[in-house]
Amino acid sequence: MKEPSKKYTDSGIEIKEIYTHRDVPQVSPPAGEGVPAAIGIERAGYFPFTRGIQPDMYRGKPWTMRQYAGFSTAEESNKRYHYLLSQGVMGLSVAFDLPTQIGYDSDHPMAEGEVGKVGVAIDSIEDMETLFKGIKLEEVSTSMTINATGFILLAFYTALAKKQGADLKKISGTIQNDILKEYAARGTYIYPPKPSMQIITDIFEWCSHDLPKWNTISISGYHIREAGSTAVQEIAFTLSNGKAYVKAALEKGLDINVFGKRLSFFFNAHNNLFEEVAKFRAARKMWAVIMKELGATDPKAMMLRFHTQTGGSTLTAQQPLNNIARVTIQTLSAVLGGTQSLHTNGYDEAMSLPTEEAARIALRTQQIAAYESGIADTVDPLAGSYFVESLTQEIEEKARELIQKIDAMGGSVPAIEQGFMQDEIARSAYEYQRKVETGEKIIVGVNKFQADREQPIPVLKVDDSIRQLQSQKLIALRSKRNPAKCDNLLQQLNDKASNGENIMPAVIEAVENYCTLGEIADTLREVFGEYK
Repeated sequence: MKEPSKKYTDSGIEIKEIYTHRDVPQVSPPAGEGVPAAIGIERAGYFPFTRGIQPDMYRGKPWTMRQYAGFSTAEESNKRYHYLLSQGVMGLSVAFDLPTQIGYDSDHPMAEGEVGKVGVAIDSIEDMETLFKGIKLEEVSTSMTINATGFILLAFYTALAKKQGADLKKISGTIQNDILKEYAARGTYIYPPKPSMQIITDIFEWCSHDLPKWNTISISGYHIREAGSTAVQEIAFTLSNGKAYVKAALEKGLDINVFGKRLSFFFNAHNNLFEEVAKFRAARKMWAVIMKELGATDPKAMMLRFHTQTGGSTLTAQQPLNNIARVTIQTLSAVLGGTQSLHTNGYDEAMSLPTEEAARIALRTQQIAAYESGIADTVDPLAGSYFVESLTQEIEEKARELIQKIDAMGGSVPAIEQGFMQDEIARSAYEYQRKVETGEKIIVGVNKFQADREQPIPVLKVDDSIRQLQSQKLIALRSKRNPAKCDNLLQQLNDKASNGENIMPAVIEAVENYCTLGEIADTLREVFGEYK
């Protein structure tokens, strides 16, 4: 009889042919009770939160359904937001173009060819007003995927909320604001690591007083995974980065039980359903232990709350309608793994930003999962599965080994400076691509089950004239503002940054007086320099 070939997860964990109770980790019983029990006996809503952060999870309310959207001008993106809200989206998720992400106004020479392409162009408070026209910020939760200039976009958002007469204590949302993964995997950084970490802790401090419901950071594994990491590396590097942010905040004298409640995470959902579910469960448990070890005593400061996006790198330009099935599997993994919010990718995103039809189908995928599939009816429905519990433990053990290596280097910042994370990700990406090219890893429609003819599908195109429109807006803005006051406010920002003071109040005052994103970013370039 032929011996069956071995099977592995994408992280290289061997999968047994069958799992039994002998494979399930044991936990100590509660005081006064009998023999140790399988880990699935743990309750959701209690430390270490393996089974979820809420006792009733989605029985109380479903996860927040977001759609990541932003393209062209603020006017065009505003139309898409109103459409998505009308279709049942519960929260907005803003994509910004590359010039906005790296601190250049749309009329800067470096912005040419990129304005409005991968997200919306935001140069000033006026653009932010247009982006959210007809949307009350008190009534919507907004996530903004922005890092190096996250503090400026938060200032725009805060200034707009004040103009709307909103109570800042009620404003909720998230800025990604995770600069460490930019150095490790993505590349949209501006300043060197140390001043970047200073800006992030300034945001932690300011929000704890002025914007208490705002999630000050979304520590992102998503882009680490998109760069080619495994599931194990995704959570190991992400949680290690999280530790670095917490330690920086503690060094600044902030209270872990206060800022810890406003930390959130952002993970990727790929196609290996059970590995992804186990990854989310393991990450939750690991973060609870990490925060406890760092001094947290409030259970809410130990909870790993996370947003999930389905895997952009898993989408194929070949037979793009197959991506609907991929996104459905990834949706199941995120929900079965206990996510707090979810964005589902459009089937056409291997070729362009999603069309309105693709965005609608992606949202409907979430809604069908929530209201028709039954997966939201009970808490952590895969708990107690011999396979899932064993896989959760194996992922945790392998991720801990990686974190220990990073700790031995002095933490995430030295590990990134030494190229450790980048090298690990590159090796995993190379190995994955090798398996695809040899056929060891099957990608339907790409290296197997190809179609003779591809059916063309409509794609969203962004016109190059957007840069001209944005440049005209900037000319009009600069002609009507008080230039002397702007110069004075930018000098004040320079002084505060040079003296190590919290820069957030100065940034908010600057944007309220029509200083642009590029001018604020350039002011800090003068103080901090640029990371090369």
